[in-house]
Amino acid sequence: MQGQTQQALFNNRWYKPGRNIVVRGIWHACNSILLMSFLPGNAWRRSILRLFGAQIGKGVVIKPRVNVKYPWNLSIGEHSWLGDSVWIDNLGAVSIGSNCCISQGALLLCGNHNYSKPTFDLMVGNITLENGVWIGAKAMVCPGVICHSHAVLSAGSIATSELEAYKIYSGNPAVAIRDRKIEA
Repeated sequence: MQGQTQQALFNNRWYKPGRNIVVRGIWHACNSILLMSFLPGNAWRRSILRLFGAQIGKGVVIKPRVNVKYPWNLSIGEHSWLGDSVWIDNLGAVSIGSNCCISQGALLLCGNHNYSKPTFDLMVGNITLENGVWIGAKAMVCPGVICHSHAVLSAGSIATSELEAYKIYSGNPAVAIRDRKIEA
């Protein structure tokens, strides 16, 4: 006989978000009111993220309606872009290298649930995007994924495992479809 899920037994008390409830509350208000707003401007978005512990390199572009769960779990290298409506659900650490592009509506998802456990346990994995990575519009990067240097995840695709350097990936789950060649 097959087992059944028992949501009433779900317990994620082991997970520690990294700041106390007051700081998290203030962050969620700032995120909802300011960062996720339609207001133009990059400098003030970078400043707010830095104020709450994010490591943000110079020249980073952050478009309107970006949603960051926990800025203290975020680092972004120089001259990277976060497009409109990017969602960084960083229960774990998210490291974005330099010269990366995270296109509009993309999702970096550090949390998931263990569907094989009756308690539906929370699972958390870090995400690393090395230098030059491009995550296409409405694409998703799942927990524990490393996207190596200059990998591309095409629009609407889902990365569930490591992406090799200088490869273009597409589909669900994403598979390599060709090499990425950058002309000098």
